[in-house]
Amino acid sequence: MQLLLLSPDEFNLRIAKVREAMTAAGIEAAVVQTNANLYYLTGRVFCGYIYISADTAVDPVFFVKRPVVLHGDNVVRIHKPENIASELARAGIHIPGAIGLELSLVPYSMALRMQAALGASSITDVSGALMAARAVKTPHELSLLRVSGAKHDAVYRKIPRLFRPGMSDIELQVEIERVARLEGCLGQFRVNGQDMEIFMGNVLAGENADAPSPYDFAMGGAGLDPSLPVGADGTIVRPGMSVMIDMNGNFTGYMTDMTRTFAPAPLEGRALDAHKLSVDICRELARMGRPGIAAADLYNRAVAMAEEAGLAEFFMGHRQHAGFVSHGVGIEINELPVIAPRSKAILEAGNVIALEPKFVIPGIGAVGVENTYVVNTSGDMEAITRSPQEIIIFEE
Repeated sequence: MQLLLLSPDEFNLRIAKVREAMTAAGIEAAVVQTNANLYYLTGRVFCGYIYISADTAVDPVFFVKRPVVLHGDNVVRIHKPENIASELARAGIHIPGAIGLELSLVPYSMALRMQAALGASSITDVSGALMAARAVKTPHELSLLRVSGAKHDAVYRKIPRLFRPGMSDIELQVEIERVARLEGCLGQFRVNGQDMEIFMGNVLAGENADAPSPYDFAMGGAGLDPSLPVGADGTIVRPGMSVMIDMNGNFTGYMTDMTRTFAPAPLEGRALDAHKLSVDICRELARMGRPGIAAADLYNRAVAMAEEAGLAEFFMGHRQHAGFVSHGVGIEINELPVIAPRSKAILEAGNVIALEPKFVIPGIGAVGVENTYVVNTSGDMEAITRSPQEIIIFEE
């Protein structure tokens, strides 16, 4: 079984991007071992490591523990990381004194073990360089994201028919999960880092949308148990409340992010105004979101629009406010760039971001939309989640 599932051209493009980011960070060589980055560089997840030199004359080496059937150019079977150094020496590859590891992601004990196994005098964090490389998607990655977006849309168009009067938020979520899985959703909701968890997505009915969560999501929810304090909490869906649905869009290994607002009966007043403003903010930021613009400028424009409308108190939360309005998406749901007030990011063509200017209205719940966009070389950002954006009334 061939290890590399990417085409040679695609693999070379991705490795070149990683090497460029490593060089910019002053990293001569790195060992990659986390699932998201292994998948990015090979097209599959396996148990093992990739040794990458910033020197283009040195080919990457793939060290595989499991599955044992993988093979291909520069694929080496090992039983433990202590085998890596001798295998590199056998191939005539010199290991520099400083080695890049995914220090933001791997356990401290593993980092020390790898340092000792390679005989490195020091280790440095290559996580940022890998995230920077992944932030600008290749044409192949964009094609996978567009497929996920289309399937994501297909699921959302079925949601109005899934509701039944008297249903709880979790009952509705289970029905959406079923439809999504049958549509091909992988179910995997990859999140970068160790301080956020979620299962398949959020369905937030009524006041539960105002329940603060410990996780850095735009919307919280109490959840069903303190062990996973986010999302649906068993609220019965009734007229007069909103239901914000933000469900898994991973159909290809690359996920889109999309939120739509539903309700059992029409909403009026402040909730309707805030929802319309969310759509307007998305439209305005999509117009502004071109290569070269500062991410902080997009955030500031969204906040200004909320303030001008007298809705800043409810923007990106009410009892607890999120400190961003958009984030990158791809293999993981929280990639670069982040659209936040202190962000130093400058948008580039090929960035894929989820804009989610949401509002929480006390007594009603969350309203607003979220769409996934591609930053183009010129012109407005392209929305690749295209479901209707108005508040959608459930069918009975």
